[in-house]
Amino acid sequence: MLSTSGASVCSAADLVYHHVKERVLTGELEGGRMVSEGEIASVLTVSRTPVREAFLRLEVEGWLRLFPKRGALVVPIAPREIDEVLEARAVVEAHAVADVVGRAHDLGALVGELDDVIAVQRKTHDDGDLPAFVAADAEFHRLIADAGRNSLFAAFYRGLRERQQRMTAESVRGRSAAAEAVLAEHRVLRDLIAAADVEGFRTALVTHLDNTHRAGRGR
Repeated sequence: MLSTSGASVCSAADLVYHHVKERVLTGELEGGRMVSEGEIASVLTVSRTPVREAFLRLEVEGWLRLFPKRGALVVPIAPREIDEVLEARAVVEAHAVADVVGRAHDLGALVGELDDVIAVQRKTHDDGDLPAFVAADAEFHRLIADAGRNSLFAAFYRGLRERQQRMTAESVRGRSAAAEAVLAEHRVLRDLIAAADVEGFRTALVTHLDNTHRAGRGR
């Protein structure tokens, strides 16, 4: 067991924090599940002290809700949060595409980068690597958002990344057909960007986000 004195407590708490958060973001710890300090301490062979510290940090960030003597509830993704995140993403990405289509060199570079990410996402899906698939999904959309020249929009979008990853993971986890649909729709979005079809992209993006994050949840 790791020592729980001095700097070791901080190190162990960081270990627990990243372990639990990663599993929340990948959907391994699903919303609505209760997790106990003892369960995590046993898995990571640490005492309960760093687990408690990590849980408190995750509660502050909104991922867990603590209940004394019972453990921690993984906070479910609320329908309103889904709606707000998708609305924000659609606005930022559509704005970025409208901006980049007027710059031929940057447009070509973006399309090339999107091709590379789609290839990575294809491989991660074939390998059954959900965390890497979700990370590639986030990178695909980040590249689009960053293509616009509005630095405030780009920074705001990066702030959505963890919520975006969690939503995607919960939507495609254990659903191979859903992941295939994401890949197919990414290729459509890439082609619309290459064709400088801003309105077509805007419409396809809204459909893509709805298919991935609403239809996949039975909403």
